[in-house]
Amino acid sequence: MDTQSSRGPGTRLDALSRRRLMQIGGSLGLAATLGACAGEIEPASAPTASSTNATPAPPPQPAAVTPLPLEPVPATTMSSEQPMAQICRQAWGAAPARAGGRPHTITRMTLHHSAVVLGENRLAPSRLRQHQRYHQNDHGWIDIAYHVGVDRNGNIYELRTPELAGDTATNYDPAGHFLVLCEGDFDQEPVSVAQLAGVATAFAWAVQQFHVASGTLGGHRDFADTSCPGANLYAHLTSGDLHTRIDALLAAGPVDLQRLCGQEAATKVAEIEAGQ
Repeated sequence: MDTQSSRGPGTRLDALSRRRLMQIGGSLGLAATLGACAGEIEPASAPTASSTNATPAPPPQPAAVTPLPLEPVPATTMSSEQPMAQICRQAWGAAPARAGGRPHTITRMTLHHSAVVLGENRLAPSRLRQHQRYHQNDHGWIDIAYHVGVDRNGNIYELRTPELAGDTATNYDPAGHFLVLCEGDFDQEPVSVAQLAGVATAFAWAVQQFHVASGTLGGHRDFADTSCPGANLYAHLTSGDLHTRIDALLAAGPVDLQRLCGQEAATKVAEIEAGQ
């Protein structure tokens, strides 16, 4: 009979270690299942879960229930004197969009995260290229699923044309939604001040461009079975902070989100990838 009393201290430690490994493995499975916008972003290394709608074990990360404070960024990454610009697709290395897609009329705005820890911000352009390849080659979609991307330093990237509906591997129809992707995993890492400012600018521009109310803004989790856009980013929605930032930008006057293309855009991306 194998009882706890018949085991030595080493055996008990081994058992604890095995249990801890199982807990860690379960957490990774949860991240792969729910975190990555439930299948829209390719898994970093762990195998894809068989079902994105399975009920997961409660995540052990404190950030999943207690939002982290804003992460500051160096002042050199943002300039309040320059209008924010949207980096053209060609500059960050996007492949051409494929034929097809669903024309739609934008009636609301939705916030997403990539659910993969970014690490250094210099990786942001290559992550976008990786997302696009996964969406086109593995999912068979016409393009990257989202309309605009924002990195940790607040740089804004042109993704899919807003004239066409986005795509999703989750259980909602993104037609009518203006989709903004924040690069990072906000169940695990805090949101930077610059990234939040970039997100607010993108949504304020969309309010003007598509004549939608800022009150239509929601998170991916409001429409589908997913933890996206992560607890730390979603907290800025539920608290009203992001809405306040958007409304303040609109009250200050027209939001000018120009497209940054050509050599100037290529230089900007080169600076980002160099860590500047």
